[in-house]
Amino acid sequence: MATGNTQTIYLPLENVESEHCALIVDKGLSQVKGVEAHKVEINNRRAAITVNNNETVAEAVKAIKNLGYGVTTVKHTFPVLGMSCASCASSAQTIVEHEPGVVNASVNFGTGNLTVEYLPNMTDAARLQKAVQSVGYDLLIEDETTQQETLENIHAEKFQKLKKKTIWAVILALPVVAIGMFYMDMPYANEIMWLFATPVVFWLGKDFYINAWKQAKHRSANMDTLVALSTGIAYLFSVFNMLFPDFWHQRGLHAHVYFEAAAVIIAFILLGRLLEEKAKGNTSTAIKKLMGLQPKTVTVIRPDGIEEQVAIENVNIDDIIVVKPGEKIAVDGIVTSGNSYVDESMLSGEPVPVLKEENEKVFAGTINQKGSFRFKAVKVGKETMLAQIIKMVQDAQGSKAPVQKLVDKIAGIFVPIVIGIAILSFILWVLLGGDNSVVQGLLAAVTVLVIACPCALGLATPTAIMVGVGKGAENGILIKDAESLELAKKVNTVVLDKTGTITEGRPQVTDIQWLDNDDSTKDILFSIEKQSEHPLAEAVIKHLEGVAITPLTKFDSITGKGAKADHNDETYFTGNKKLLTENNITISDDLLKYADEWGNQAKTVIWFSNSKQALSVIAISDKVKETSIEAIRQMRDMGIDLYMLTGDNETTAKAIAQQTGIHHYKAEVLPQHKADFIKELQQQGKVVAMVGDGINDSTALATSDVSIAMGKGSDIAMDVAKMTIISPDLTKIPQAIRLSKQTVATIKQNLFWAFIYNTIGIPIAAGILYPINGFLLNPMIAGAAMALSSVSVVTNSLRLKWKKINS
Repeated sequence: MATGNTQTIYLPLENVESEHCALIVDKGLSQVKGVEAHKVEINNRRAAITVNNNETVAEAVKAIKNLGYGVTTVKHTFPVLGMSCASCASSAQTIVEHEPGVVNASVNFGTGNLTVEYLPNMTDAARLQKAVQSVGYDLLIEDETTQQETLENIHAEKFQKLKKKTIWAVILALPVVAIGMFYMDMPYANEIMWLFATPVVFWLGKDFYINAWKQAKHRSANMDTLVALSTGIAYLFSVFNMLFPDFWHQRGLHAHVYFEAAAVIIAFILLGRLLEEKAKGNTSTAIKKLMGLQPKTVTVIRPDGIEEQVAIENVNIDDIIVVKPGEKIAVDGIVTSGNSYVDESMLSGEPVPVLKEENEKVFAGTINQKGSFRFKAVKVGKETMLAQIIKMVQDAQGSKAPVQKLVDKIAGIFVPIVIGIAILSFILWVLLGGDNSVVQGLLAAVTVLVIACPCALGLATPTAIMVGVGKGAENGILIKDAESLELAKKVNTVVLDKTGTITEGRPQVTDIQWLDNDDSTKDILFSIEKQSEHPLAEAVIKHLEGVAITPLTKFDSITGKGAKADHNDETYFTGNKKLLTENNITISDDLLKYADEWGNQAKTVIWFSNSKQALSVIAISDKVKETSIEAIRQMRDMGIDLYMLTGDNETTAKAIAQQTGIHHYKAEVLPQHKADFIKELQQQGKVVAMVGDGINDSTALATSDVSIAMGKGSDIAMDVAKMTIISPDLTKIPQAIRLSKQTVATIKQNLFWAFIYNTIGIPIAAGILYPINGFLLNPMIAGAAMALSSVSVVTNSLRLKWKKINS
């Protein structure tokens, strides 16, 4: 995105997992010269920066990496074709350097190669090739190099590496713990523990030390700092004690080693990060699937009448495009010839396909049914409605401020305080400790760092979340991340989509009335509907399932009205009332009464007749789910305000609202208006949960505080949503809110006990009791106490399993 001479660049971030990390990155970006505006979007895992030139991008990337965080970039070398002098190399290099998303570029005339580093979310090899071609040269891009690493692949690779590290850390830490706890007197115990602990510290835990150092260089600290200090000092202290035990023996002290503390801390923290990485939803997956709604190629009619397959990128405005049965519509346009029904549920959320005739608008991503037509391209590329939906989803996800976890707030103060207490303990011991004051001071400092290890704090949230998410899954509630589970307890307003959420989402025959109760011609009705292309025909076919098929002649589909066919020299019609009126078919008062009654109930009415009179009237509607009314009652009892939004008409919306007990509803609502309505509610101070099942709900889902998708709905809705209800049962929503309340209560209990443990344990470790009763906490006992605090947190989290979430 560019405005004047400025452009907005999106930097994909790595290892920025909390609000604390985001603040550090944001502060770092504010110090980069040339960055006019900056914002860190944790949900999108990216930073948005506004810059005047691409040189600033390289500086911003460097600044983020210097802080200990990563920026996802791709480095590649391409041969440049058509260069004849050094000036050519300079020209090619300049054009690439100015391409948005390029971090570094260099063209070597001697080798004829372009070496480039770029952001994979903003550019790719094909775009760079076009840029070079625009100044008269070319890049040689082979098939293999066009398959660029996507952000999803990079994150998947990172997860696999973390998984391997965690497994190895656990495997290597187990024997260290076993020896340290039970077999300390075995021969070479210290050396064996040292052998197993060293790779855990220096190989599997090296990132903690690297990041802690980068943080230190910028005068900041995070959890990595505390992990690095506690494990590093415990490890070095243990190595010293192992190699020089006499140093302690001469002073009347035992030379303890703390290898198990160093190894277990790293294993625990890696396990916590692995669980967090797995739980985090990747927002780009939803965007990728939305993009997948657009076909890669289309059939264009050239001026000479020849059909030609072209790539979607090469479609231009005013091109005439052919759409065949079952194909996706590629771009927005206007029908020029032919007609068909088009499934627009991805836009409207309504299950009934819409008839498209000449001069009707069609939209990218919608799906053609059985007919065929041609249309003129009106909007292509970023201008299509599908592209706008993609942008709105991404913007909504990026603009939504994530809930700052309580543990991050505590950690932000906790880390420097613990380091300060450890240093202060050492100084006080040196000044006031008397004999062996340096040794006692060092022991006290190490004990403080070991007992204050963030294991209990680090496990407080993930263990409760793990149990909460597991319990949710057992009850058919899939929860994508911790933030939504924490926030769901605060929800006081629930916005419900109608179709597929409150209702079944598929048309069904609810009533059928035959003239004089004579259904002897139902086999003819069944046979006509079997041949009909009309979407509502499926509902009739399903209702009459098992009826024998009768041979028909002269079948004719009447666009927008219904169908007719002959049987035994008699003509039969099925369709709307207009079809019967045009053919002078009489309708009995009895059938008309039923039709009017069902029409007032917002049901769709279709007729079946012979050439003289109506034989039957059929009501079709999208039925309210059996569980919807009970779920709405439960939520009202919980004090939650309920709103229903639908793209359907006012009559239908009113009927459904009255039937379910919803007091607030809006009809004929477009996707973008759903999101706007949610923003209005949020501006009133309400915490809003959105429940939907269609692609048309994706923007509203992304805008809401807590997004819930029905599992029978679209993949995109489920990807955008932070919670998914596997079954179509709406009573799972109040269950999810109760589960959230229980989980948050458990997290707060865990954090309270972890904090209290540190509040009591740290002063004792520092030696506060020594002047009173001569008690000094052994670092070994401190390690055991640290482990015990972790066990107590996990045990408390497991209590969640036995709590009820049903009403």
